[in-house]
Amino acid sequence: MSISSIRLFVPGPLAAPLDVALSEPQSHYLANVMRAAEGDTLRIFDGLTGEWQAAVTKISRKAVVIQVRECLRPQAAEPDCWLCFALLKRAKTDMAVEKATELGVSVIQPIITARTNADHVNLDRLRSIAIEAAEQCERLVVPEVRAPLPVDKLMAAWPAGRALFVADERRTSALLSTQSGPSALMVGPEGGFTGTELEAIARSPQVTRVSLGSRILRAETAAIAGLTLMLAAQP
Repeated sequence: MSISSIRLFVPGPLAAPLDVALSEPQSHYLANVMRAAEGDTLRIFDGLTGEWQAAVTKISRKAVVIQVRECLRPQAAEPDCWLCFALLKRAKTDMAVEKATELGVSVIQPIITARTNADHVNLDRLRSIAIEAAEQCERLVVPEVRAPLPVDKLMAAWPAGRALFVADERRTSALLSTQSGPSALMVGPEGGFTGTELEAIARSPQVTRVSLGSRILRAETAAIAGLTLMLAAQP
């Protein structure tokens, strides 16, 4: 891989001809892994001002400075879709965050339920996974990864203008379809929501129970399949 194909997330706002000091991990990657040299170009984005071409202007083993040169893609609107999913074991949670980012969600909200496989996460690691996925899939935005919330607290504060589609493990509801406008998908734990949790969820007028198909899906598969159905026709 040449350095010209590298794409990095850099906190913004960006503008030309701004000089940007990269983070230590990014500097190490460019200097020691990719063997970048002064004058080499790469692509950067900030989630605010679009995607830019930048050039390496200073380089050492631990520090790299780049200069923003030219806007390659202006910032564009993305789907306003959240993923709310019951925490899974580490590898499966990591995969859910990665794939949700690739599919285009704006917010990733882990939830804690009575049958959740975990009750805490390393948010810094999950946010790093989201950044790396956004870099590789050419998104202009990195989704917000929020701290886990108990499902009852999430529902108590659910925003009035956001539709919530809850995956129905009984598979008796109508199939989920592409959505427009503010929306969210909720996927429960592998053991399913308890009756009390379902009652708390059902109290919200924004909730619709939906099917993800005729087969029983693992929780991480359900998240990916549901987001694919919701976002398939969105830009």
